[in-house]
Amino acid sequence: MGGTELENLITMFARLPGLGPRSARRIVLKLLREKENGLVPLADALRNAAASVHTCSVCGNLDSSDPCAICTETLREARICVVETVADLWALERAHVYRGKYHVLGGTLSALSGRGPEELAIAPLLKRLEQGGVEEIILALPATVDGAATAHYLIERLRRFAVPISRLAQGVPIGGALEVLDEGTLATALRARGAA
Repeated sequence: MGGTELENLITMFARLPGLGPRSARRIVLKLLREKENGLVPLADALRNAAASVHTCSVCGNLDSSDPCAICTETLREARICVVETVADLWALERAHVYRGKYHVLGGTLSALSGRGPEELAIAPLLKRLEQGGVEEIILALPATVDGAATAHYLIERLRRFAVPISRLAQGVPIGGALEVLDEGTLATALRARGAA
């Protein structure tokens, strides 16, 4: 194929989520064919991001400023949406329906993985609530066993603050046919049903 540099580049791309060796080779080929418009700007962007993007000390988001742009935006509602990852935060922001602030836990509780409360960013969340001014906590955690365990643990820990706690609705997705849904999803949808 090529030299060590080329193989290293392909290996680095192949490590990215959703890419395998074949996709990595196609990407590298495209970038190398268009060095000035592809590879060089990408290398510059990666170098700049590595130097300037950091984790927000307040919410856990990624940004070039600390606190991040979301935490410093004064028009945001006094609500905190608790998410598992930065990817979840970005997904909610793309939806353009939530105008509050966030808190990234950095994972969920997992007995199988040996991840307990100490490994998650729970202490900073409690500190934010102790400072006051929070009108609601929204738990936007995954609909998994670990997500449910994390939500239950957080509800118990947050109860002392007398701040309303809500969870994202779960159940039948838009366009979802009942016959293909699993029993757990159907049971959750029935229990969480609302008025018509």
